[in-house]
Amino acid sequence: MNERVAPPMHALPDGEAEISLVVRLPWEDVARLGQEAGRLASQMQRPVTLDEAVSYRLRSTRPSATHAKPAGEQPPAAVSALPRISGTA
Repeated sequence: MNERVAPPMHALPDGEAEISLVVRLPWEDVARLGQEAGRLASQMQRPVTLDEAVSYRLRSTRPSATHAKPAGEQPPAAVSALPRISGTA
């Protein structure tokens, strides 16, 4: 039986939420995320992790809505704005 369980979500002091996911990626996509992290590190003048690069990318591509919409009114996931990741949902 394949049951889907929502990953735990944690509220952060700055008003954001944190959710951990496991995503299988081809090496080419990991390399693109590494390039994004390098670009951000150059801009921010400090080291940037792949996690931070993905989070930054998701934030920079989402609509400017300040609140969640009721179920059924959600826009497509911002993940679609990331580099092409084959074989993932």
